[in-house]
Amino acid sequence: MEYQAIQFDTANGVATITLNRPEKMNALNAQMRAEITHALREVSLHGHNSGLRVVVLTGAGKAFCSGQDLGDSGNAATLDLERTLRDEYTPMIRAILDCPYPVIAAVNGAAAGAGANLALSADVVIASESAFFVQAFARIGLMPDAGGTYNLPRQMGMAKAMGAALFADKISAKQADDWGMIWEHVADDAFDAHWKARAAHLANGPTAAYSRIKEALRNSWGNSFDEQLAHEAKLQGACGKTRDFQEGVVAFLEKRPANYEGR
Repeated sequence: MEYQAIQFDTANGVATITLNRPEKMNALNAQMRAEITHALREVSLHGHNSGLRVVVLTGAGKAFCSGQDLGDSGNAATLDLERTLRDEYTPMIRAILDCPYPVIAAVNGAAAGAGANLALSADVVIASESAFFVQAFARIGLMPDAGGTYNLPRQMGMAKAMGAALFADKISAKQADDWGMIWEHVADDAFDAHWKARAAHLANGPTAAYSRIKEALRNSWGNSFDEQLAHEAKLQGACGKTRDFQEGVVAFLEKRPANYEGR
């Protein structure tokens, strides 16, 4: 696919997907959704052969993503939102969840509506200090979608999630950090260097273990405690057979940094 609505760059084990419609605050149209999904699937399928070990989602310009491009929606009276969510948004969000590599959302500015929930679907969210999140759906007579009703109560608790959805207030990066919505927020002037360092750290880490961390934590919501213990044992057994585990133990005993190969 020749990308037009995103930029897709790879370097040093990091695949960076940049939402690239800055004149529209990176609003999601059908083309952008298809391109994001395609890029994520390409990394999932071929990343190992290309040496890719982490994915970053970020935005060009001043915004991360302002949500659905309402100008791309046609007549509101005839718009089939159920089809759009089922056929376009769900595959995009699933491509994040199913990616075997850590996915970082580097939120450089406004993240609104589906744009906020795209970011919050990532494994790790790092926001610039001036960024903000807003569940803007109720402002136009809708409810949160793109995974928002699943992720929000789990990330920030039911009380905060309900208020965020009903009032559609802006949530600053600091508030999001304090409430547990995101991993961290960083001063604007340090933001780019910081998320790139975080991505580099993961790109040089034990990739197979990261994949199983994602699987274990995300599956835990549907498991009983005993089921999760059994799942942990199975996944940890697989980790124990990797070269990275052997290297990690040797490096620990030799008191040196581990040289993980992602195997």
